[in-house]
Amino acid sequence: AYQKQPTIFQNKKRVLLGETGKEKLPRHYKNIGLGFKTPKEAIEGTYIDKKCPFTGNVSIRGRILSGVVTKMKMQRTIVIRRDYLHYIRK
Repeated sequence: AYQKQPTIFQNKKRVLLGETGKEKLPRHYKNIGLGFKTPKEAIEGTYIDKKCPFTGNVSIRGRILSGVVTKMKMQRTIVIRRDYLHYIRK
């Protein structure tokens, strides 16, 4: 199936404008806030992912995790290590 971003209209009238070359399609991206910058790959890239918070329709809510990345073998998934203190009674 042809993948496209649902918020971008791709069928503009090219006959009236006289354009013959292939121009780059506009790209939908957003600033998700919370101190995160939108990556260049999301702005200038060509990937289509409806579950991406920058280019898809997923909103960031709840907790923000921080940790050290240990594995990146799965697609679009990482395993992180979070260090914490554990109390042991005397």
